[in-house]
Amino acid sequence: MRKKILSIQFVVLSLLLFSIFISNYVIENYASDKVFNDVNTIKKNKVGLLLGTSKLLVSGRINPYYKFRVDAAVALYKAGKIDFILVSGDNSTVDNDEPTDFKNDLIKNGVPAEKIFLDYAGFRTLDSVVRAKEIFGQESITVISQKFHNERAIYLAKIYGVSAVGFNAKDVSGRYGLKVKLREYLARTKVFVDLVFGVTPKFLGDKVEIK
Repeated sequence: MRKKILSIQFVVLSLLLFSIFISNYVIENYASDKVFNDVNTIKKNKVGLLLGTSKLLVSGRINPYYKFRVDAAVALYKAGKIDFILVSGDNSTVDNDEPTDFKNDLIKNGVPAEKIFLDYAGFRTLDSVVRAKEIFGQESITVISQKFHNERAIYLAKIYGVSAVGFNAKDVSGRYGLKVKLREYLARTKVFVDLVFGVTPKFLGDKVEIK
């Protein structure tokens, strides 16, 4: 009986690892020529979709992923490669208003307030990408986040009929960066699970014109 249980556990683990490997390969391969580190080589899009994250870590320090995404969005805007920035993030609790935090820091770094639009219902990357099309009317976008995140967002965009490229914010190294990347492998697998089960954004709502 014990051998049978161990055998089943081995099969399940093998399938999980295989799923993670395949998911990662498909997403990375598709996005390989659609992510850019240099503002001079990326094409221009009307809107840059800035994917949200918390401004502060549990320790109270600035989240480096947040800071580097702000820097990337500012660089892209000032290079004339986007005309507007759509900040999509979580605003589900009183203490966590990702879009407004980003907007305030973008303005501090020289992006005019009228060039910034906020999506408060970007609870997941899927929500952010789908809402960029369905609510904000964009069929071609530049995603702004770290490379690993951009790759997943670009693949999701393909699934939902959005043409997307990604501008890579500086990545984060060390133990914290490793933990985030390990979670990303599971998130990539979940892309295909969500596709199978037809998962949709939590909220849609009224359309917003970006102009």
